[in-house]
Amino acid sequence: MTDRAQVYARIIELIEPLNVKKAPLMESTTFAGDLEMDSLTVMDLVASMEDEWDIVMPLNMLPDLETIGQVADAVTKLVSK
Repeated sequence: MTDRAQVYARIIELIEPLNVKKAPLMESTTFAGDLEMDSLTVMDLVASMEDEWDIVMPLNMLPDLETIGQVADAVTKLVSK
């Protein structure tokens, strides 16, 4: 079983190489606003998370995931299914 703290920590590790702005990575950090990630970079990150936890993130879920904390919640929920 993977707990949320582990998921959150690993998501931070996955984001770090993509964080070209060197923005602080916190629960409330947004992908579009704070990190200025384009859609291709976001999809690369999604693919990394799917590979990491062997999950599929539904595309209709992605527009609602604006912050690192929201993504950690979503991944934790998908992993626990």
